[in-house]
Amino acid sequence: MAAVKTDRILQGLIAATLVALTCVVIDTMREKVVVAGDTAPQFSIATDAGRTLTRSDFGGKLLVLNFWATWCPPCLEELPSLDEFQKTFADSGVVVLGVSVDQNLRSYRGFLAKTKVAFQTARDPEGKIAADYGTFKYPETYIIDSQGVVVEKIVGAVNWTDAGMIARVKRLISS
Repeated sequence: MAAVKTDRILQGLIAATLVALTCVVIDTMREKVVVAGDTAPQFSIATDAGRTLTRSDFGGKLLVLNFWATWCPPCLEELPSLDEFQKTFADSGVVVLGVSVDQNLRSYRGFLAKTKVAFQTARDPEGKIAADYGTFKYPETYIIDSQGVVVEKIVGAVNWTDAGMIARVKRLISS
């Protein structure tokens, strides 16, 4: 009788452990997706100019973190307006950081040599930073305030010189 009771207790403990383990596995498989209102994940990346940057390096500024690639037509369509946007807001406390997920270094460098964008660029060929943000569609941009909070997430290409976009950013700067 005691042996049957012990067996049932052990079976219950095994079942509870399996349920807990299943929950942990499912939770770790779920992709993290950063949205407006979330604290932006920390990152560290070497820019093409050789400077190592972290999210904290932009304290006091509005960071426009743009994930893109040279093989992405919407990204290439968006880059000229993003470059103009950086030039417009360079003295207003706004910084653009373009993080490319290009794996081919030669294509990446060749593209940048031709386009000569004004904003800081870096390459994350493993897509680690993009994955930390939950980015899977390019281009994808996160506007991060001086406190490190994502105030806006933009999926897809936008015209950064559009009057509506300029007005939104000016409101974010003044708030």
